[in-house]
Amino acid sequence: MRSDPHGSGFDGPDPVATTAAGSGPSGSHGPDTNHPGEARDLARARDQLLAGGSRQHRLDAASLRNALVDLHEFWLTTKGNELGIRPDSGFAIVAVGGLGRREMMPYSDLDLILLHDDVAPARVAEVADQLWYPLWDAHIKLDHSVRTVPQALQVAAGDLTATLGMLEARHIVGDIELSHLLIGGVRRQWRTGIRSRFDELVEQAQARWARSGQIAHRAEPDIKNGRGGLRDVQLLNALSIAQLTDGMPGLGPDTPGGGLALAHRRLLDVRTELHRAAGRSRDQLRAQDADEIGAALRIGDRFDLARTLSDCARTIGYSVDVGLRTANNSLPRRGLSKLRRVPMRRPVDEGVVEQSGELVLARDARPKRDPGLIVRVAAASAASGLPISASTLGRLSDSAPELREPWPKGALSDFLVLLGSGQRVVPTIEALDRTGLWGRLLPEWGAVRDLPPRDAVHTWTVDRHLVETVAQAAALTTRVPRPDLLMLGALLHDIGKGRGGDHSEVGAELAAQIGARLGLWPSDIALLTGMVRHHLLLQQTATRRDLDDPSTVQMVADKLGGDPVLLELLHALAEADSLATGPGVWGDWKSSLIGELVRRCRLTMAGEPLPVPDPIDPDLAELAAAGGVHVALVPGTSAHTYVVTVVAPDTPGLLSHEAGVLALNSLRVLSASLGHHGEAAVNSFVVAPRFGAPPQAGLLRQELIRAIAGEIDVLAQLDTKEREARENQPLEDHTAAAVPVQYAQAPPRVIWFDADSGATEPGQAIVEVRAEDRLGLLSRLARVLERHGADVRWAKVSTLGSSVVDSFCIRLADIDTRAQRVRLEGAILSVVPSPQPKKEDGASSAESTA
Repeated sequence: MRSDPHGSGFDGPDPVATTAAGSGPSGSHGPDTNHPGEARDLARARDQLLAGGSRQHRLDAASLRNALVDLHEFWLTTKGNELGIRPDSGFAIVAVGGLGRREMMPYSDLDLILLHDDVAPARVAEVADQLWYPLWDAHIKLDHSVRTVPQALQVAAGDLTATLGMLEARHIVGDIELSHLLIGGVRRQWRTGIRSRFDELVEQAQARWARSGQIAHRAEPDIKNGRGGLRDVQLLNALSIAQLTDGMPGLGPDTPGGGLALAHRRLLDVRTELHRAAGRSRDQLRAQDADEIGAALRIGDRFDLARTLSDCARTIGYSVDVGLRTANNSLPRRGLSKLRRVPMRRPVDEGVVEQSGELVLARDARPKRDPGLIVRVAAASAASGLPISASTLGRLSDSAPELREPWPKGALSDFLVLLGSGQRVVPTIEALDRTGLWGRLLPEWGAVRDLPPRDAVHTWTVDRHLVETVAQAAALTTRVPRPDLLMLGALLHDIGKGRGGDHSEVGAELAAQIGARLGLWPSDIALLTGMVRHHLLLQQTATRRDLDDPSTVQMVADKLGGDPVLLELLHALAEADSLATGPGVWGDWKSSLIGELVRRCRLTMAGEPLPVPDPIDPDLAELAAAGGVHVALVPGTSAHTYVVTVVAPDTPGLLSHEAGVLALNSLRVLSASLGHHGEAAVNSFVVAPRFGAPPQAGLLRQELIRAIAGEIDVLAQLDTKEREARENQPLEDHTAAAVPVQYAQAPPRVIWFDADSGATEPGQAIVEVRAEDRLGLLSRLARVLERHGADVRWAKVSTLGSSVVDSFCIRLADIDTRAQRVRLEGAILSVVPSPQPKKEDGASSAESTA
C-alpha cells in the first residue's frame, strides 16, 4: 500500500516517511509517464559511482557523498523543469533527510516534499505521478509527500519527528518563495513553540538512546541512532535553530579528536563506507565489516576504528549534554520567573559558584594566577553533582596555567575529593577529558583514551574502565587504611595499556612518575607502584593456584614484601576492578576465593601498624606549663594551608569546641595531632580555608573561649550551617543526580585495638573511625566520646580527599565491656555519613575488630 501521491491533505504523520521504501503501485509504471525509464539512468550513474573501480581509484567517502548529492539534484532539477516546476509554476521540490543536509548516503532514501500553492488537484496529480513513478520504476528508495505550505506546517505542529525532518529542508527546484515559506514557517514555528516541546524532544532522545545504546561502548554500534551518533548532531542543530545553543557548544579545534565538526564528519564517513560495504542501507556497524571499513578510511584495523568511533561518539555525547543543559537554561520563561533577569549565584568553593544549576567561576576568580582552580572546580562538581558550565571549561582551558610539580597539597586534596565522589566522578572526568583539561592533569592518559578492550568481557573502553573502577572503589574506602592510595591505584591500575609490553610493569613505572608529580611521599609512591604492578596478582592466584598449598600463600606474601597495607589495598582494588569490568565478573565464587587467599596471607604477615602519638614540641610544652588559652595560626608547608595550634587546659569538651570553631570559620581540617602535657591539651590542626584567607588567630581564640564558657553552642551552629547548605541545593530537574550531603559512598567502619596492642597506658584502647567527611565531623566525634565518658589521651586525624581516618586513644571505664563498646560504636555511627539505605540491605554498616 502507498500513500496518495496527489496529496490533497495528510498521507501520514511524517511528511517524508509515509511510503515503504522503494515501493510503488504493483505492476504499473503510472499514467502519463513520458519517459518511464529515465530515472534508471540515475540508478545506473549511482551504481557506477559506488563501483568506482579499484580502491585506489574510487571516490573517498566525503567525495562520494558530494557526488551523490550533485547527481540527485541534477536529476531532480532536470525532471522538475521538464514537468514545468519553475519559479512561477506554483510548485516546488524540497529535499529533506540526507539530501536536504547534503549528506547523501549510497543507499539512503530519497526524501522529498512536492509543495504546491493550492494548484488544481488534477494538475497536482499529473505532476506527482510523473515525478514519483520514474523513481519507483528505477527502484530508487523514495519517501515522499505532497503538501501545501499550510498543510505541511499543520503536520509539523503536531508531530515532533516531522518537525525535525522539515527543519533540515532545502529548496531544489521550482518556486523558491514557496520553499522559503515552508522553511521559514517551520523554523519560526519551532522557535516560538520550543518551550512546550522541549521536554518531548528530550524524552524522544532518551528513548532512542535506551533502544540503541552508546556508540562509544558497543561492540556493534548504531552509528545513526546510538548515543553520540548522527541523530544527536541533528538534535544539536535543532536546538541551534531554536536559538537556544550555538550548535557546537563547549568544544573547539584544540580538544581531543578535533571537536564536534570533525567528529561529525568522521561518523558520516564511517556510515558511508558501511553502506558501501554492505551494499544496502545499514546503520549498525557489524564486527565482520569493521576491518574493511577501517582499511577503506585508512584508519587501521577494527580496534583502531573502534577507538575512532569512541572518540567521536563521546565528543558528540558531551556536546549534546552541554547543548541540552544550555537550552534548558535558555528557554523562554513565563510568569514570575520572567522577572528574574539575573540568575542567583551561590558560593560553592574558593573561586567557584553555582548559577542556574551549573558551576561557574566567581567574578573575582583569576584562572591565570590560580593553577589549582581546575582541580578545585572539578572536585566541587563531583562533590555537589552539579555540572561545570561549558564556558567555564573553555575559560579554564584557555587561561589556567599548568600545576607546578610536585602538586600543592591543596590540589592533591581536591583531586582525591574528585576521585572519591562515586558515580559522580564519571561525568566530571568526561567533561574535563572532552575539553582537554584531563589530559593536562594526566598527560599519560592519552595512550588509554578511547582505547578499545581486547577482551569481550570488558564493557568499557580502557579509560572509561579506569574511571568506573574509581567509582566502584569509592564504596570500599573504609575497608582500607589508606583510602587515598586506593583511589589513585584504581585510577592508574591499567594506565600502562596501549604502550606495548607488560601493562602492569609499564604502568608501575608511570605510576611512580605520576605519584612524584602529585607530591606523594616516597613510601606512598612505593605502595602505589606496588598496587599497579600487582593489581592482577590476587585474582590470578586465587582462581588458578591451589590455595591449600602453603607455597602459594608464601609466594603472594613474598611478592608483596610482607606488607599488610598493600595486601588490603589490592583486595579492595580487585573487587572494584572486577565490578567495573562487566556484569558477572565479580561474584560469590571469585569473592570467596580472593577473600580466603587474603585471609591466609594476612596470617603470615605482621598485621597493620598501629597509630602512635606524635611527640610534643618542647616550646609548646613550656607554653602548656604556663597555663591559659593560646591559639597560634601560621602558614603551612604548602599554599592555601595553615597550621592552627591550640594550647589550653584540658577541660571536658575541649576537642569538640576546638574542631567546631574551626569548622564554623570555614576551615577544613586536613590533619590533626592531639596530645597532652601535664594538665593541658596541646593540639595542632593543619587546615585549609574554604574561601579566601583564614580568620585571625585572636578571633579563633575569642570564639574558643566563648565556646568553652558555654556562650556558643558549637554543634547547634554546625547543624544550622549544614542544614542551610542542603536547603540551598538547587531543585531543578537537571540536578537530580546530586547526592545529599548526609549520604556517603562507603559504609563507615569502627575498628578497636586493645590496650595491650598499642595503647600507652593500662586501661586505654585505640578506636579508629573510617568514614566520609562532613561539616564539623571531628567536633561531632569528640562530643560523642565526651558524652560516653571517654577521655581522649591523644589522637591522630587524617582527611584524605573526601575520606577521614581518625584514631583516638581513649581511657574509658569498663572499656573491656562489649556492651560499652557497642554503645559507643552506635553513637559514633550516628554522626558519620552512611550510604543511602537500600531495601534489600538490612546488614549493619559498621565493622568492629578486637
